[in-house]
Amino acid sequence: MADALSVISASVFRNLADKLYEKRKNAALEIEGIVKQLALAGEHDKIAAVINVLTTEFTYSPQANHRKGGLIGLAAATVGLATEAAQHLEQIVPPVLNSFLDQDSRVRYYACEALYNIAKVVRGDFIIFFNKIFDALCKLSADSDANVQSAAHLLDRLVKDIVTESDQFSIEEFIPLLRERMNVLNPYVRQFLVGWITVLDSVPDIDMLGFLPDFLDGLFNMLSDSSREIRQQADSALSEFLQEIKNSANVDYGRMAEILVQRAGSPDEFTRLTAITWINEFVKLGGDQLVPYNADILGAILPCISDKEEKIRVVARETNEELRALRADPAEGFDIGAILSIARRELTNEWEATRIEALHWIAALLARHRAEVISYLNEIFGSLLSALSDPSDEVVLLVLEVHACIAKDDQHFRYLLVYLVHNFRNERLLLEKRGALIVRRLCVLLDAERVFREFSTILEGEDDLDFASTMVQALNLILLTSSELAELRALLKQSLVNSSGKDLFVSLYASWCHSPMATISLCLLAQAYHHASSVIQSLGEEDINVKFLVQLDKLIRLLETPIFAYLRLQLLEPGKHTWLLKSLYGLLMLLPQQSAAFRILRTRLKTVTSSNFSNELKRTSSGSPYSQILQITEDSNSNQDAANIYNAINFPSRLQQFEHMQHLHRMHAKLQLQSRNSTSSTWSLEMHKLENSRRPSPLLDISRPPSGSSWNVPGQL
Repeated sequence: MADALSVISASVFRNLADKLYEKRKNAALEIEGIVKQLALAGEHDKIAAVINVLTTEFTYSPQANHRKGGLIGLAAATVGLATEAAQHLEQIVPPVLNSFLDQDSRVRYYACEALYNIAKVVRGDFIIFFNKIFDALCKLSADSDANVQSAAHLLDRLVKDIVTESDQFSIEEFIPLLRERMNVLNPYVRQFLVGWITVLDSVPDIDMLGFLPDFLDGLFNMLSDSSREIRQQADSALSEFLQEIKNSANVDYGRMAEILVQRAGSPDEFTRLTAITWINEFVKLGGDQLVPYNADILGAILPCISDKEEKIRVVARETNEELRALRADPAEGFDIGAILSIARRELTNEWEATRIEALHWIAALLARHRAEVISYLNEIFGSLLSALSDPSDEVVLLVLEVHACIAKDDQHFRYLLVYLVHNFRNERLLLEKRGALIVRRLCVLLDAERVFREFSTILEGEDDLDFASTMVQALNLILLTSSELAELRALLKQSLVNSSGKDLFVSLYASWCHSPMATISLCLLAQAYHHASSVIQSLGEEDINVKFLVQLDKLIRLLETPIFAYLRLQLLEPGKHTWLLKSLYGLLMLLPQQSAAFRILRTRLKTVTSSNFSNELKRTSSGSPYSQILQITEDSNSNQDAANIYNAINFPSRLQQFEHMQHLHRMHAKLQLQSRNSTSSTWSLEMHKLENSRRPSPLLDISRPPSGSSWNVPGQL
């Protein structure tokens, strides 16, 4: 203090602490002049003493007026030092920066003013304090006092000018501070930060693009700000950076891709659109750099394909196509397992479009990297099977294509059908609603004969007899009605004259025995009319139940469709097809007379002369069972071959097989009935027995069908 007083009078220091601004200002002008003279004389020790007094006695004083005077005095001293101020900055700047935190808003205002004047003098030498000044300005930009904010903005513009013209600015030292501040939510601070990012990016010598991953997430965070101005500023900055990326040959796509993937799932629509737009450009530009991130990118794209905003959907679809078109290899870091995991996850997405694209990805991977995908089969197979219950038909069809691609191998083919039967057993609604669609599509994608043979093999050994019957009825209906199975039906029609048809007939017969009506349908389709008649004759009263009549009703109606046109035409030649007539009359005898099916079949059979039928029956009943086939063929050699094939089928053995299976079904039905009865109370059981002892056993009345033209039984296909 003594050294300073030897240079500056006590009255000057007294005026510097006065409450009146004019007195403080005049005192500062005197300090400026004195310091200027000392600088010219090279007496820097005295200058340091003056600065020390201004710092300790004034800027750190508990009195607000002293602090104000000290700030003005430090600025005046700096002006007086002029070009030699740099060597005293270590003394001058810290107390000014400390004043930015003062509780008195006027002190903060004077601190801004003082630092502004100091910066104008020292310019580039000021850079060594840049991070501290930036931190202080960042806080002042959100100051509660409007005057302080205005002063801070003036200082901020000056500092920006200094930085842009300085060659001493270190972007490496600044970025950590910027990254730390980017998470601040205050709108004034956000505006301040975006302003600095834009300014620094405009400086040719500063590589902001290289450090973009450090603050990119913060910029995306600002896109959802409540202030429209901040959103626009952040969007403008991002657009500028994206353009720079397009024009740059050296970009770190990987780190930024991780950020974009997170932002693509933002609840804010504008943020999602911007993120997906960036991802779209990255996929086009990134090349090999993005291969390790393909799974993450896919995880961001697939949900956006179903976004409620059309712009997002369009960009997401385009990006998805671009990504799928890339021919990456596992050796390059392409993680097939991760891609499959993403696709499997999206199979349960609530939106159909996303599920469809997930399936397209699995199909594409199967086509390109089959061996690798098969190695992950245990992880995705369950999800693919569950997708067969999807409410969308398009999704189900795509799932079946994927399954068909997997099932090219025999092992996976059988596994698929076994699991499919398992699903049908556990989800009867799936069989009822989607069974036909699934089976028909599999027959198109895979060999129809192979599919039906495998189904038959599986169902032949099915323990759940009720399900086996239902499943066989469903398969039989598909076989008889689906256009996709026309070739299979044509082959079965040749069962008595063709060895391939015979093998198929025998293969299907083994499981078709679960359903009497399915067995009869198969025989009619194969033109094995004699055996069809034998099957009908073998039916007992226990077999003629409501379910049987429902299936019989369906068969009679099917006989009137184009599929059985050949059979109806054969009725024109009763001499050649006596057993066909007998089979149809047998079915007629099983139908209740009041039913629509009875009237349909009776009307059809009326076209055949009864006398002709009676005469032909007498003539052929004692002949060879394959005599009707001999009349169809053209020469003796063919006749002999037909006879051999007919004998090879061994119809007596087939009939035994059918009767045995039906016996199992009857025993199963009795056990179920006993099980249901056993759950009743003892008293109820005794009352039931007593009632039965007083009246004769009821007989099934099949003479009175349910109302309507057919019978509707819950659960029947």
